[in-house]
Amino acid sequence: MKRRVLILSASSGEGHVRAGKALEKAFAARGDCDVEHINALDYTSKSFQKIYDDAYIAMVRRAPGVLGWFFQHIDQPWRHERRRLAFDRLNTRPMVRLLKRVQPDICVTTHFLPAEIAGWLKLKGKLAARHAVVVTDFDVHAMWICRGVDRYFVAREEAAEYLVQLGQPRESVSVTGIPIDSAFAEAKDARAIRVKMGLDPCAITILVAAGGHALAPVEKMVKSLLELDRPCQIVAITGKAVQIRQRMEKLAAAWGADRGHRARLRVVGYTQEMDQWMAASDLLVGKAGGLTVSEAMASGLPMAIVGVLPGPQEDRNAEHLIECGAAIRCHELTTAAWKIGKLLDDPSRLGAMREAAKRIGRPRAAFDIAAECVELAAGTKRAG
Repeated sequence: MKRRVLILSASSGEGHVRAGKALEKAFAARGDCDVEHINALDYTSKSFQKIYDDAYIAMVRRAPGVLGWFFQHIDQPWRHERRRLAFDRLNTRPMVRLLKRVQPDICVTTHFLPAEIAGWLKLKGKLAARHAVVVTDFDVHAMWICRGVDRYFVAREEAAEYLVQLGQPRESVSVTGIPIDSAFAEAKDARAIRVKMGLDPCAITILVAAGGHALAPVEKMVKSLLELDRPCQIVAITGKAVQIRQRMEKLAAAWGADRGHRARLRVVGYTQEMDQWMAASDLLVGKAGGLTVSEAMASGLPMAIVGVLPGPQEDRNAEHLIECGAAIRCHELTTAAWKIGKLLDDPSRLGAMREAAKRIGRPRAAFDIAAECVELAAGTKRAG
C-alpha cells in the first residue's frame, strides 16, 4: 500500500515553497507514495495571511532594520514557545482541521509554522503521522525548534550538533542538505547550454539574480558591473518584478547600441530554467537565501553575496559559504563591482571557489529526505 505524504510549505518567501515542490517531485518519483503539497497559509485566517505574506515583504523593503532586530530578538530556543503556539493555534484552525481529516502517514513541513502545529497535534494524540521538519537555511533559527518532531533534516553538521545540544536525540537529526529541484542533480555541459541560451560559449558569464520577490539590488549591481567594461556577459534574472525587467531591458538595448562596450547584458524575467542559467555561469551575484545557495552549490557555482536580508538566517548562510571557500561577500554595494572584478582577474582563486562549491553541494537532498521519511513511516498507524 502506498504511503500517504502531506507536504506543508508556506509562501512567506519563495524558498519554503521551492523546497516543498522539490520534495513533492522526489516522493512522486519513488512510485510508492501518494503525495500532496499545500501552502499552509491557505489554511489560516485572512489577517494572519497578511501578516505572514504581504507584511513580511513590506517590512523587508521599508524597515529592514526593524525586521532584522525582530528575528534576532526571538532567536532564543523555547523562550517564546507558549505565547507563539497560542497565537498560531488561534489563527490556524483550518490547518488543524485539515491535518486531522487527512491523517497522512508522513507529514513533512518546510516552514516553522506548520511544523509547530503538526508537532502540537502529535503531542495531543490527534495526529499519528511521522513528522519531519526540513530546515531551509544552513543554520537553525529558534522558530524551527518545536516539540513532537520525529526527524529533523538540516543542511550541515553544525546545525545538527546545535539541535542535539538543545536536547534533540542525535538519531533523529539527519544532515542531508536543503531539498532542491531534481534538475540540479543532472550533469550538464556549460558550453552547450550557453549556445542553447544564445550566449557566447567562451565568455566569462556572470549571473545576477534578484530573487523571487526582487529584493536583491539587481539594477544597481548590473549597472556597476557594466561600468567595469570588461569582456564578459552578464545575465540579469529579474524574477516576477515586471517593472525592473522593463527598465533593465531598456538599459540592455541602450548598452548594446554602443559597439564600443566589451560587456554584454542579457535580461531574463521569471524563469523555471534556473538550473540551466546556473550551469552556464561562472559566478552568481545575489542574496544568500537557503534555496539559492543550495542550488548554486549543487551547480558548482561560486557566489558573490550582496543584499543579505536582515536577521540571522541569510547572514549565517553567507558565513558558511565564506568559511567553506565557496563565496565572497560584498558588504558595500559601492565597491561590490570592483571586488567582483578583482576576483575575475584571479582565475585560480575562482577555480578553487568552484571546487569548494562542488564539495559542499548536495543535489540529491530531496531524494535522500524522501527515502528516510518512507523508512521512518514503516509501521505507522493512522489516528482514529
